[in-house]
Amino acid sequence: MELLSRKRERFGKLLFVNVFSLIIYVMIIVVFSSCSHWKNATDRNMTVVFYNVENLFDTEDQNGVQDDEFTPQGSKKWNQEKYRKKLSDISRAISAVNEGDLPEIVGLCEVENKQVLHDLVSTGLLAHGKYRIIHYDSPDQRGIDCAFIYRPSEFRVTFHKAVRIRLEDNPGYRTRDILYVKGRTTSREYFHIFVNHWPSRNAGVRKTEENRIAVAGVLKSQIDSVRKADPAGHILVMGDLNDLPNNKSVLDILNASPPGTDRSGLVNLMYPLHERGTGSYNYMGSWNIYDQILVSPGLLDEKGFRCVESQGYVYRNDWMEFVTPDGNALPDRTYGGNRYYGGVSDHFPVYIRLRR
Repeated sequence: MELLSRKRERFGKLLFVNVFSLIIYVMIIVVFSSCSHWKNATDRNMTVVFYNVENLFDTEDQNGVQDDEFTPQGSKKWNQEKYRKKLSDISRAISAVNEGDLPEIVGLCEVENKQVLHDLVSTGLLAHGKYRIIHYDSPDQRGIDCAFIYRPSEFRVTFHKAVRIRLEDNPGYRTRDILYVKGRTTSREYFHIFVNHWPSRNAGVRKTEENRIAVAGVLKSQIDSVRKADPAGHILVMGDLNDLPNNKSVLDILNASPPGTDRSGLVNLMYPLHERGTGSYNYMGSWNIYDQILVSPGLLDEKGFRCVESQGYVYRNDWMEFVTPDGNALPDRTYGGNRYYGGVSDHFPVYIRLRR
């Protein structure tokens, strides 16, 4: 009986070990299968982000640029500690947009120069993306430009240029360039991308509207030229347009319509958010979707890359927000005038997801 009991005990232990080993083996298979599926899924997906980063300046005084306020001796008392915090916050925001992976394509505006971009892509999780940079110094008096960063393992840039804005009736007018980037994905689909930061509304909406309409006309001419040269290529327009999706510059000049409308122009993926009263920027309690992403209709069909859910999104998180006394959560800005608030930006980033 004692021998039988020992045999049963030994058998029980052996059975337990074998079952436990089997469970561990199955778990390993599942994990590796999931990782393989996730990797394959990332190869079939692409995230595109646009972010107005609110005055990303270094701390140096640059000749010929009105950047004196963003120096340690300037009115904003801008120093290395504040600069490094802003870099860290922007990196954190961009890295968090695409859960599980870094965005492949990011358009930016309100950056001072190429050095701040190098500092940004070397900060935090963005450093793992091995991003490359495209930037041109524009004629803007304050020295803020548009820029483009991308992951070369997922998107190969083949050409880029700065499109200068020249207005016939106002030859002395100076504003940000439109940044044009041409490239192809790993699936060999060509994208023609335009990064924008249109003239502001600071002097009044009606007084400044013609400037935005004029810039929209320049952009439309560029898009028409690209479409003629590459009819199969995808068009992607992103930027802080300082106009709403239903304003003349966007709706009529660019011919950018809401998703689902039967038109041959561009599709404004932010239009659904505009109709719901959602925004990326808040002015005096009113939400505005000035930050927009427009695409050609080919990114909404069933061939190759297509936009998920046929709309764009605003990315926001608690740490990026400032809650007013009446309970409204707004973008937590870096400065209000010369008063330092320490937030990341007065805009939220916007993004789209593409899948093939």
